Amino acid sequence: MTRPRLFSGPEPLAPKVPEITAMFWLIKIITTGMGEAMSDFLGQQSVPAAGAIGIFGIWFGLRLQFRATEYRAPVYWFCVWMVAIFGTMVSDGLRDGAGMSYSVATVIFSIVTAAVFVRWYRSEKTLSIHSIVTRRREVFYWSAVLATFALGTASGDWTAIQLKLGFFPSALLFGGIIIIPGLLWWRGKLNPIAAFWAAYIVTRPLGASFADWFGKPHDATGLGLGDGVASGLMLIVFFALVAWVTARKNDIQEPGEHWHLPHPHLPHGAGLRAQPAEG
Repeated sequence: MTRPRLFSGPEPLAPKVPEITAMFWLIKIITTGMGEAMSDFLGQQSVPAAGAIGIFGIWFGLRLQFRATEYRAPVYWFCVWMVAIFGTMVSDGLRDGAGMSYSVATVIFSIVTAAVFVRWYRSEKTLSIHSIVTRRREVFYWSAVLATFALGTASGDWTAIQLKLGFFPSALLFGGIIIIPGLLWWRGKLNPIAAFWAAYIVTRPLGASFADWFGKPHDATGLGLGDGVASGLMLIVFFALVAWVTARKNDIQEPGEHWHLPHPHLPHGAGLRAQPAEG
């Protein structure tokens, strides 16, 4: 079977995702909020134009990412940014276009996200972000990222709007939830891979809730800055942080003694720097 052109290109020579540091989580949360605000702002200007930008953006971002043979901070985070915008549009489109409630959308995207993880694990026997060293694993990884973005958008709107918590209380709620997997991992009660993905999923509604709080009008429990202003402010911070990690290069995964070959059913020689046993 011919591989789709979007996923074509050389096999990775090293892990295609950054090392997980405090800076990773900070950029991720800002990117999720920025994607939420920008998607809303573009939709307010023109829905057809917003849709075209979202589709082209995610295509271009994934194309750049898949054609790279190793992790590059500007390429990776640009792709995350485009996935954030597109994932928000998918979730909002189901609600506005199909009239689907936030709660139903949350359930549907929860099932989709779980299905991606199940299929990924059955195929690769690992969900470790340190194992993204083959094209197939990279496809699974970005499928999971897109699913979690859509899930986070729906769940954040569900708590803030449908459950009437408001955006800031919703942000505080998810801020408390995201601490739980970290504490469980620290106490040795949760596998590091499970802890990572649990926290990763929550970053989306956390960042989106803060973005909506900044941008939405007062009668919608926001500060009333406007989605355009909120987008611009977060974009400045985003560019500054990505430039920082690009210059420092301290977010590049380094091979270690705990790395081993990928699952034996993969093609010989694929991912010779595969995943560590944990994380």
